[in-house]
Amino acid sequence: MKIPVVKNILKANQQIANENRALFAEKGIYVMNLMSSPGAGKTSLLEKTLSHLKDRYRIGVIEGDIQDTCDSARIAALDIPAVQINTGGACHLDAPMIRQAFSSLDLDELDLLVVENVGNLVCPAEFDIGENDKMMILSVAEGDDKPRKYPLMFSISTAILINKIDLLPYVNFDMKKAKDTVKKIQPGIRIFDVSCKDGTGLTAWSEWLSQRMAELKAK
Repeated sequence: MKIPVVKNILKANQQIANENRALFAEKGIYVMNLMSSPGAGKTSLLEKTLSHLKDRYRIGVIEGDIQDTCDSARIAALDIPAVQINTGGACHLDAPMIRQAFSSLDLDELDLLVVENVGNLVCPAEFDIGENDKMMILSVAEGDDKPRKYPLMFSISTAILINKIDLLPYVNFDMKKAKDTVKKIQPGIRIFDVSCKDGTGLTAWSEWLSQRMAELKAK
């Protein structure tokens, strides 16, 4: 007897993701799903990005972690509304979790909603949450083999930020090899070389994100 449990779970998630997406479109909110492995620098990158954009847009953040509130506290310190979702062990955020966070956010007062997903290179890529774009971060400390090992996340992302490039002199990371692999997986992807430590690439990334928001809202 066949029991398609996984298929049913994903189908149910997709239905709610579509409902989330319709609501975001109705409210005129651009939603970014930010993904990476643990320690790649999602929160630091998000802090820098929000500092570039918060004077132009009304922004909210949903933070996903297995437990604790340290990341949402860092975002709240920027005077940006932040909601913490603690999954209690789940390795990703899904569409129902995002919907549950709506009661803690005034969607009528947002232009941009950033979802910082749970640190993981596998599960977050498999669950649509109703976002406009998936973006991911790869730090040079992780190694240039990650696109080959985890191709799904790279194939579905609109942009990739290669982070911590200030560490390049100290790690074994072949930038050309990594980029060539990523472009084979996803030919149209945008790649940004960034460093949260010295600020390299952050203005270019933030301006591109602003343009991306304008393009999608104009459609």
